[in-house]
Amino acid sequence: MASLHGIKLLLVDDEPHILEFLELGLSNEGALVQTAEDGDTALRLAESFQPHIVILDVMMPRRDGFEVCQTLKREGNHIAVIMLTAKDEVEDRVYGLTLGADDYLVKPFSFSELLARIHARIRNQFPHLLGEAIYGPFRINNKRKELFYQDQLLELSPTEYELLTFIVMNHGVVLSKSLMLEKVWGYDFGGEQNIVEVYIRSLRDKLGDREHRLIRTLRGSGYRMDLP
Repeated sequence: MASLHGIKLLLVDDEPHILEFLELGLSNEGALVQTAEDGDTALRLAESFQPHIVILDVMMPRRDGFEVCQTLKREGNHIAVIMLTAKDEVEDRVYGLTLGADDYLVKPFSFSELLARIHARIRNQFPHLLGEAIYGPFRINNKRKELFYQDQLLELSPTEYELLTFIVMNHGVVLSKSLMLEKVWGYDFGGEQNIVEVYIRSLRDKLGDREHRLIRTLRGSGYRMDLP
């Protein structure tokens, strides 16, 4: 399997020896790892650490894994959640999945199985972190910060690259200007929303999208990329 270099994992379990074992193993695979022994700490870390994947034990005191999972998903975080449980019961698995969990693993489990589940989540939800990802006529190599359209490398500024990558990865979804500013320019950006229009115009020029069929404008709502 490929290295987990650059992947941020949050491990949540009230058993310190399990946390220590998983932290050591996943760190050796190249992942950036944070740990929490209770649900409240997990939610605080999720906000500051912004993990890609949360490995979340169900049975914890006070705030259990089900509640943590529900809170993470309700807040709109694009986080993959793999839930761990000592109960091999269908009802528990179904309940966790209805709350938004992306996968389930029953204790005891092998480290290699957990690693395979993590890689599956990355392939399904964060393919750009593996190197190259293909979306229709677009090919994104996030490690090299290169973006190809119809096999032609686009000459993009760093901000253009981040904006177009964000739009391509969310193709088919209406993206507001405020969301683009937040995700590309950051929370503390103090400029005008019109900067988005300027960059969209530049991207359309570089894509040859003169009729706005690739990046569509939805007046009053934002923009949407339609891929063939």
